[in-house]
Amino acid sequence: MLRHRLDTGPVASLKLASGCDRRCAFCAIPAFRGAFVSRTPDELLAEAEWLAKTGVRELVLVSENSTSYGKDLGDPRALEKLLPQLAAVSGIVRVRVSYLQPAETRPGLVEAIATTPGVAPYFDLSFQHSSEPVLRRMRRFGSTDRFLELLASARALAPEAGARSNFIVGFPGETRADVDELVRFLTEARLDAIGMFDYSDEDGTEAAGLTGKVSAATIKRRYDRLSALADELCSQRAEDRLGSSVEVLVDTVEDGVVEGRAAHQAPEVDGSTTLVAPVDGGVDLAALRPGDLIRATVTGTEGVDLIAVPDEMISAAPGAAR
Repeated sequence: MLRHRLDTGPVASLKLASGCDRRCAFCAIPAFRGAFVSRTPDELLAEAEWLAKTGVRELVLVSENSTSYGKDLGDPRALEKLLPQLAAVSGIVRVRVSYLQPAETRPGLVEAIATTPGVAPYFDLSFQHSSEPVLRRMRRFGSTDRFLELLASARALAPEAGARSNFIVGFPGETRADVDELVRFLTEARLDAIGMFDYSDEDGTEAAGLTGKVSAATIKRRYDRLSALADELCSQRAEDRLGSSVEVLVDTVEDGVVEGRAAHQAPEVDGSTTLVAPVDGGVDLAALRPGDLIRATVTGTEGVDLIAVPDEMISAAPGAAR
């Protein structure tokens, strides 16, 4: 493996591919990274095994568009086949897929992510907007109703599945009606995490030359409104998880504070779960180490972050003294 880890944490990314074949109007990635090129399954499995031997417990699969994985290898279902193989690697307790393109998220892939043991039922879907006219100008596909149907199909298989997305506010041509449609989607989608971005021209993109530019003042007003709404909705979604059982991978133990992430929380972007001592026995909080996988009950929330009481050890990190 021509790779060197810069830390010893229990989580590591695994790059599925490079480049992108899509031509979204706001994105310059294809211009400087080229066409989508998948790594072979054998190469990915070999790297996963190497990572596991270094202490990695969770693999985060990354690329510009993970749903395209395998198309250039002649197998559009390659990711669905790869997921159970990665989850079976000794030492790996969780596999997480990121950067899914909604238009390419097939029912078979939804099922694989939602139901494969060891794969987080987590859907990082790149919606960007939900109004059809805006999506068409972005050279993307979908609508509020189609996106809600996609989320519903995932939750039908895994009711507690996590979902996150990013959105662009103020894209050229965006109207008040488009913003209202996005508000409708956000309100009904029950997303766990929302990234809101205000549009600005980027050199080398089609969008930079589009007409119908929204004024900076209007973009700021819409961005502030939707960011506030997103924070409120994500906090409500976290509260929906009160009393539920979550599987928490411990990331850090510092000064008696044990912090990790449930299956719906990706590293760094989706909040975290803090484990607190149970009132009557149970798991010894002081004995927990990074890499432990714990079943816990959610007892509180702080914005998107959860507070949970550990119930039982699912899988202890290898080599940790107890």
